[in-house]
Amino acid sequence: MPARAKILIVEDEEPISNFIEATLKANDYRVICAKNGQEALSMIPSHCPDLILLDLGLPDIDGIAILKQLRTWTATPVIVVSARDDESDKVEALDFGADDYIVKPFGTSELLARIRTAIRHSTSNHLGTVETLFCAKGLVIDFQKRLVTIDGNDVHLTQIEYKIVSLLARSAGRVLTYDNIITELWGPYAVKDNQILRVNMANIRRKLEKNPAAPKYIFTEVGVGYRMTEE
Repeated sequence: MPARAKILIVEDEEPISNFIEATLKANDYRVICAKNGQEALSMIPSHCPDLILLDLGLPDIDGIAILKQLRTWTATPVIVVSARDDESDKVEALDFGADDYIVKPFGTSELLARIRTAIRHSTSNHLGTVETLFCAKGLVIDFQKRLVTIDGNDVHLTQIEYKIVSLLARSAGRVLTYDNIITELWGPYAVKDNQILRVNMANIRRKLEKNPAAPKYIFTEVGVGYRMTEE
């Protein structure tokens, strides 16, 4: 993570904005704040934040509209921080380019972990860094050799199972929606059939997890998608 990363908080509720600002400054981030969408859109080109924390329920412009506009010209990571907890809101935000979605109220440790993940991924992409290994909780994925092991023991995955695991591992810590995964694996014109994905995921969990009902590697965001652990 770059030292002294700059974060833009887009939040109209002053107590929440002040709380997030204090938390971030205590963790050595530079912070700028916007109280509405128009102010945020005017600040982003001039201040060039490293990450944006975006509320959806702003007084002037809906956060989704801001997200759509941003994704026409910038890849700056955006974490939605919203009281909207419907699955449809999460899916919409992620599909329109949000890097992550946190529901209010949230813990500071969770917020900071999500920020670190988003900035780390953004930095790696910017530098063109190619990860060759993924390691977490005894799970090791060697992307060059296409090998998966747990505690040194080989895990035999089918081609499609490996592609799913590899895709999730390369975005560890982030939620990938069902549609995102299907599009990446089967192309933009594939039928968005979540059942096929769920069947493959059930097979993957039987091979990776000691207890598939209580996974420690791949977590389900119900109605939204999947997230690979990052630690």
